[in-house]
Amino acid sequence: MEIITSNQNSRVKIWTSLQTLKGREKSGTYMLDGWHLVQEALNQAAPIQAVIATEEQMDQHLIDVPQGVPAFQVSEEVARHIAKTNTPQGIFAQTSLPNNSFDPKYVHNGSWLLLDRIQDPGNVGTLIRTADAAGFSGVALSKESADPFNPKVVRAMQGSQFHLKLVKEVDLNDWVDKLEANDYNVYGSTLSENSVDYKTVVPEKNFALILGNEGQGIDPEIQAKTSENLHINFLGKAESLNVAVAGGILMFALN
Repeated sequence: MEIITSNQNSRVKIWTSLQTLKGREKSGTYMLDGWHLVQEALNQAAPIQAVIATEEQMDQHLIDVPQGVPAFQVSEEVARHIAKTNTPQGIFAQTSLPNNSFDPKYVHNGSWLLLDRIQDPGNVGTLIRTADAAGFSGVALSKESADPFNPKVVRAMQGSQFHLKLVKEVDLNDWVDKLEANDYNVYGSTLSENSVDYKTVVPEKNFALILGNEGQGIDPEIQAKTSENLHINFLGKAESLNVAVAGGILMFALN
C-alpha cells in the first residue's frame, strides 16, 4: 500500500481537483468524505477508484475494503488538504460519476423530482435525500441547478445518490413534454393564484413534481405546461417556505 505524505503528490492533486466541477468532469469521478459515505458506496457496490485514509482510519477500515480496490494511506496534513477542512474524518473514496445519459421517454412508472435552477447545494442535497426517503425513483436537475456531486451536495445527500437515479443538466421543457406524453401528471409548486391546495390531490405512484429556484420559482414557460400547480396553505404569518421544506411536505403527501 502506497503511503503519501506530500500535498504535491500527483494523486493528491487529482483528489483535491475533485472539489471543482472541472476536476470532476475531467476525471469522471467525485469524492466521498467520511466512513458513512464510503461504507454506503461499498454496500451498494459503487464503482470505487480508490480508498484514501489516514493511518488511524486505515487501521479501522482496511479490512472492509474489497480486494482489488486501490488503497492509499495519507498523512493528517494531506487528509486536511483533500477535504479542505481542518477536522476531516480522515477517510475518502474516489468514486466514478454515474452515467448521465437518460431519456425521460422511457419513464413509465415511479415518481420523479424535477429541480428547476435550485442553486443552493444544501437545498439540492436535502431534496435528493428526501426524495430517496419518500420513495422517488429519480431526480432530474436543470442546467442551472447546483451540481449533485459538488462536495456540499454530497454531504447533504448522505448516500442517497446510490439509491435513486440522478440526471443533471436536463432540459426540463423536454422532460415535462415526454412525461406527460407517458400519461404522467406533472405538478408544479407555486404560490400563483392559479394553484390549488396540495391536499386536494389524490396520491399516486406515477407522477413528477417540479420545484423552482429559491428566489424566482419555476420558470413561467415550464409552469404553463404542468398538469396542475400546487401550493401549501400557511397557518402563520410566514410568506414562504424554504424550498427543501416545501419539497419534503409535497413529496411525502403526493407519493
